[in-house]
Amino acid sequence: MKQIDLMYQTMLAELGQRSLDAAWTADFPPEGRFTPVTVKDRRYWYFDIPDGKGGKMRRYVGPADDQEIAQRVETHKREKDDLRARRRMVSTLTREGGMVAPDAMSGDIVEALAAGGLFRLRGVLVGTVAFQTYAGILGVRLPSAALMTGDADFAQDYSISHEVEDTLPPILELLQSVDPTFRPVPHRSGAAASSAFVNGSGYRVEFLTSNRGSDDYLDQPAKMPALGGASADPLRFLDFLIRDPVRTMLLHKSGVPVTVPAPERYAVHKLIVASRRHTDGQGAVKRDKDIRQAELLFEALQQTRRASDLALVYNEAWERGPHWQEGIWAGAGMLSEEGRDRLRDSLRHGSIQIGEDITMPF
Repeated sequence: MKQIDLMYQTMLAELGQRSLDAAWTADFPPEGRFTPVTVKDRRYWYFDIPDGKGGKMRRYVGPADDQEIAQRVETHKREKDDLRARRRMVSTLTREGGMVAPDAMSGDIVEALAAGGLFRLRGVLVGTVAFQTYAGILGVRLPSAALMTGDADFAQDYSISHEVEDTLPPILELLQSVDPTFRPVPHRSGAAASSAFVNGSGYRVEFLTSNRGSDDYLDQPAKMPALGGASADPLRFLDFLIRDPVRTMLLHKSGVPVTVPAPERYAVHKLIVASRRHTDGQGAVKRDKDIRQAELLFEALQQTRRASDLALVYNEAWERGPHWQEGIWAGAGMLSEEGRDRLRDSLRHGSIQIGEDITMPF
């Protein structure tokens, strides 16, 4: 597995800082522009924003002689210059640096939900779109075959959604701002609430949450007050995946700050999930993809000297009990011989580093 040059890893970190610094542009987005207008011999600032239909929407800002507004206009000009610089950085990181850009639909959806506040409200991007960010996090090149997807998955802890006392704008409106053909998918339980949305070409957006205990909850959508009217499917093992997530950048347009699972948690979680997939149709395809992504992360974690991180989360999962151990055992059995050897070696080294014994029944 080829490593990404340190120069590009440093550029990714700078892109992340610049993108966070630019968050105030929600009121005056970079695609708009300030326009001076004279009314009865007095100049005022207005802000023109494209309406997506070839026209523009005009918003009143204030008098041109207001120094605070004048400063904001000047700052906006600098932000537009920085936006162009960030776009060039994203292009460099994906074309030359070996990092991964999402497909346009995935990028636009994540961007829209990020702008709506999903990550501010402690949502987590999961699934293959999250996996794409690990090239930058771990500093390694990932093969494209493991990066393809036709959906975007997001998770939020159930208790967090009920405690933050804030919410996204209506989810359907956010998705339809990307593609007007998005519609709710009827839940398999027959409940009126929807946890998934699909567009006219079959692209699927799904919301997930941690299961709260009994399996009785698994077939019912969970009400999520912070998700703008969307519910979420409760899944076992998801609490392990989204615990202690990390911040990084999705390399789309000028960069989108996102929160994703720690790569070592993603890898162990994929072992468990793979063991629970159906063995026919799409279940088999997804299982094979789970195993491939887990193997790639085990290799990357070993190569980047993060065996201790892997050992810690592996032990955490193993100590959660028999169902977890069965999942790890079965998932590890699906790895290639090379993949099992790499996992075994990483855990041995990691156990020495953390000073803990590790059970490896494979």
